[in-house]
Amino acid sequence: MLRMFLLLALCFPALAQAEEVVLGLSQKRVQITTNFDGSEILIFGAVKRDGPAPSGAPLEVIVAVEGPSTALTVRRKERRYGIWINVDAVEVDAAPAFYAVATSVPFADAITKTEDLRYSVSIPRAVRSVGAPMNVKDAQGFASAVIRIRENSGLYQLHENSVTLTDQTLFETRVALPANLTEGDYKARIFLTRSGKVVSEYETLIDVHKVGLERFLFNLSRQQPLIYGLLSLAIAIAAGWLASAAFRIFQRN
Repeated sequence: MLRMFLLLALCFPALAQAEEVVLGLSQKRVQITTNFDGSEILIFGAVKRDGPAPSGAPLEVIVAVEGPSTALTVRRKERRYGIWINVDAVEVDAAPAFYAVATSVPFADAITKTEDLRYSVSIPRAVRSVGAPMNVKDAQGFASAVIRIRENSGLYQLHENSVTLTDQTLFETRVALPANLTEGDYKARIFLTRSGKVVSEYETLIDVHKVGLERFLFNLSRQQPLIYGLLSLAIAIAAGWLASAAFRIFQRN
């Protein structure tokens, strides 16, 4: 009986301090049209507690938005005999088409390296490359090159101190989606941390897809490539003929 009482006394305080994410999104669907020039998603939420907030280290919030992951081959060129040639190639097993991380404090203060390794939160952890050929030196440099290129194009983003956290309860941030998005299901993950350790995690999906003429042309190129090629050729010929006719009319006048 005494053991049962001690067990309940230890469990109830832990339950009273449990923290969970209650999340909201300004939009759960992003439509890519022919004039799509990017979008912005407002991610906001609150921390649900069964009791008073735990004392000690403050609560921090990390928001990660991840696009579809695909494998890709990264090649390194070197100048030999006066020309640039491919000398090495490494297969990157998974690289998100888009990845953005927003934090309420500097990233290193929000989560420890051990927790980052466990949950794959940071951009380098999101890009996975294993099993590189033994003869390739600095294999990790290939994954770093993918990150650098996609950071320069706005596809990989790190926004520290961009999550607004009010009274250790309400939080919000904005994630900018560039115009060159890949369609698919985008994962939005929210982490609550204390002293760099994850105390709660929440995940939801954002649907990004093409619509209208953009969707028609995309499906046509995938399902009927021959018809798509002939249509593209016909449009190019028609555009050239119209430009030539307009030029002749201009010369006559």
